[in-house]
Amino acid sequence: MQDTAAIPYRDIIPAVYRALEQVHGRIDELGLPRALHHLVQLRASQINACAYCVEMHTREARADGETNERLDRLVVWQHADVFTAAERAALAWTEALTSLSSTTDYGRLRRTLREHFSDEQIGALTAEIAMINLWNRINVSNH
Repeated sequence: MQDTAAIPYRDIIPAVYRALEQVHGRIDELGLPRALHHLVQLRASQINACAYCVEMHTREARADGETNERLDRLVVWQHADVFTAAERAALAWTEALTSLSSTTDYGRLRRTLREHFSDEQIGALTAEIAMINLWNRINVSNH
């Protein structure tokens, strides 16, 4: 019988783990709104079916003042009127970078993002999405 125990990544690759954790501080320095940070992390975690991350990011969002109404509707954000145009652009980018597809029009999505964000902010948003997808995969690999 093979060993199916979870792998303690933090213990077996501590330098890599610490480096990954430090990336968030650098992204935060670029000034994306905290509400957007939470929405992006939660939406990617929903798509990736990372129960641990969904619970954690929901709790963190509430602690930072996010409303239950918006959190409850995040899964259907395209059909809910509680998100700003900037948030909707960021959520569309989150979904595109989380569920990669050769049919996605990334140029159109970037054009919409640029209506609300600077290129530096789009870079920060992209890094935020990449990092939450990485953490989701690390956590899901131990389910």
